[in-house]
Amino acid sequence: MTTELFATPTLTTHEHIGFELGWDYAHYRLVPPAPYAQEPSPLRNGLLAGQAAFGARTLQPTRAVRKWLQLRLHAWLRGRSVELVQVTPHYLEQLEVSHCPITRVALSTATQDSSDASIDRVRNDAGYAAGNLVVMSTKANHAKAGYGFRDALQFVRQIENGRLGGIDGLTAAQWSRVAVLCSFVEPLPHEVASALPMLVLPPNRLRLFNPVQALQAFISQQLLSPGWSQRLSRFEDLLPGKPARRAFLTFFHALLPRVLEASRRDSRQTRWAVEDAWRNPLVLKRWRALASLLTPAQCESLVAKAMAKKLGTLRAEQVSDEQATEGWNLASRGYVPHAVLMKRKAAEPVQASLL
Repeated sequence: MTTELFATPTLTTHEHIGFELGWDYAHYRLVPPAPYAQEPSPLRNGLLAGQAAFGARTLQPTRAVRKWLQLRLHAWLRGRSVELVQVTPHYLEQLEVSHCPITRVALSTATQDSSDASIDRVRNDAGYAAGNLVVMSTKANHAKAGYGFRDALQFVRQIENGRLGGIDGLTAAQWSRVAVLCSFVEPLPHEVASALPMLVLPPNRLRLFNPVQALQAFISQQLLSPGWSQRLSRFEDLLPGKPARRAFLTFFHALLPRVLEASRRDSRQTRWAVEDAWRNPLVLKRWRALASLLTPAQCESLVAKAMAKKLGTLRAEQVSDEQATEGWNLASRGYVPHAVLMKRKAAEPVQASLL
């Protein structure tokens, strides 16, 4: 008599994600690019299982779906996490822009050029999750790489002090935009956040961790649509006390002429005019004076009250710190935890065979 032991294969989180990704490729009757569709892997296992399960009963693959699957494949190959409750094809559609917020070049699609649109994780120690994603050019994405707020500021100083043309293909002005973009998703002391010019307006669906920057963005974005004069007059009434109202008017009277003087042929040009107006030292000086009169709690309250009175030109939601980073996987720095998720099947009993 012999004894035959049956192993109990396990499924890691990374393997489960690969299987689910292959399954979703099959659900839309798509195939991952070579060689991933042919090489043995959890991805291929999920693909074959999905093809057997769905047959011809598949869904229509839209452009957004293809981008969604491509993002997940790219992340899976690098072990990066993707939060799939909120990061959907529809969510990715909401991130689309016509021009790169860093280089300001028109974005292309699938041309293999540096102008191609790509999705970037603004905070590099977080995964692909809602609130941490923006669309920018491949050139800007590759230059930014794993750098953050303080790295970008250092590059700006190096370029300006050394009279360099740029670093990694980006100019000082472009690295300044990278720095401001990264600052949005990094909690900063109120004094530090208050001192930053809004050289790039927050992209859609990005989460702002610093209340003073949320207020700064709210005021700046007023100039992007008609009726700003009436809205800001009502907003002024919400400010706490005469010194704050006086400081607000002084600041806004420095910002407004520089926006009006710039070319405003379309909404994009207006947006850039608002961003560029923040380069003026007087604008920043007067903004700092206003911000110094407000606490983070007051900044947050002002934005909430203004939105409640429908003074905002964009929809904004306030979430708790825990909700803001939900699905970001900060503990694993944005990587998929290497853990056993489940067993493939229940353990078989020891089987005895008579010879």
